[in-house]
Amino acid sequence: MGKGGMSHGDDQQENMAAWLVGINTLKIQPFKLPELGPHDVRIRMKAVGICGSDVHYLKAMRVADFIVKEPMVIGHECAGIIEEIGSEVKHLVPGDRVALEPGISCWRCESCKEGRYNLCPDMKFFATPPVHGSLANQVVHPADLCFKLPENVSLEEGAMCEPLSVGVHACRRANVGPETNVLVMGAGPIGLVALLAGRAFGAPRIVIADVDDYRLSVAKTLGADEIIKVSTNIQDVAEEVVQIRKAMGAGVDVTFDCAGFDKTMSTALRATRPGGKVCLVGMGHDAMTLPLTSASAREVDVIGIFRYKNTWPLCLEFLRSGKIDVKPLITHRFGFSQKEVEEAFATSARGGNAIKVMFNL
Repeated sequence: MGKGGMSHGDDQQENMAAWLVGINTLKIQPFKLPELGPHDVRIRMKAVGICGSDVHYLKAMRVADFIVKEPMVIGHECAGIIEEIGSEVKHLVPGDRVALEPGISCWRCESCKEGRYNLCPDMKFFATPPVHGSLANQVVHPADLCFKLPENVSLEEGAMCEPLSVGVHACRRANVGPETNVLVMGAGPIGLVALLAGRAFGAPRIVIADVDDYRLSVAKTLGADEIIKVSTNIQDVAEEVVQIRKAMGAGVDVTFDCAGFDKTMSTALRATRPGGKVCLVGMGHDAMTLPLTSASAREVDVIGIFRYKNTWPLCLEFLRSGKIDVKPLITHRFGFSQKEVEEAFATSARGGNAIKVMFNL
């Protein structure tokens, strides 16, 4: 198991966490902490968001090849307050408010040595089986993966650094800048952070497409230059590509597919200009049938991303400076009781007007 949470002192309350114990079954139960290592810190969780992967685990007890085989603490988008530090920790003190990067890499493999630690095959990532997550009163985590929040950044905003990091990493991979016109396929939480990150990286024009009117209206509020209502019918791709190009008013330099379906990826490949890039961010389908030959003939590059690396400092700077405002994405808030945990996950799973559901512990 990875790092987790439970207090040590007899004067402390028993540490509780939200455990995934079966399909559609979460239980708040005791969660025992590992010993605090010299480079670790103990954090009292204050804000934890629900991610789509959390909901997938709840519904199916698996995400792709990651299978929940025994009870697991859920949650990985989080921020909290330092309560105890290890003997070798110098940059944090009790009382500091921090955002947690949820993945612990080995730092020994080839990917880690190359600086691409997000691709570490031995990654221990919150709430990815068999590693426990962070929807708990307290957790223990390496100090170097805890980032102090600027004074004007809230704990909720700190927890939002995790999804925002996906957008930041995507923009870095696609080299988004002031001369990059961006198309975003999908206006869910990740599509919306891709929109926010793209603007912060300097993209002059961003068009976003989705099937849902409400999410498109949110995208418009967050600064999308144009919004396009699309269908789920793959027969409509050609017509919608014409709409997208017209809305952009110029070539689409980079497309972020934040849904990951045959139709969204086909649209991305066809809409992107010759020599442009398509970045596959969402993972809706494991296998897709795509028009790769025509995309190859136009030298459209297809880029994959997996999580993120070295993004928390930049995310926090974007939040501190006001270049990005994630607060409008937090649509629902819940406390940490058995009833509220169940209601929160049901709210997130329903979608509708729920974008980011947040626990306040």
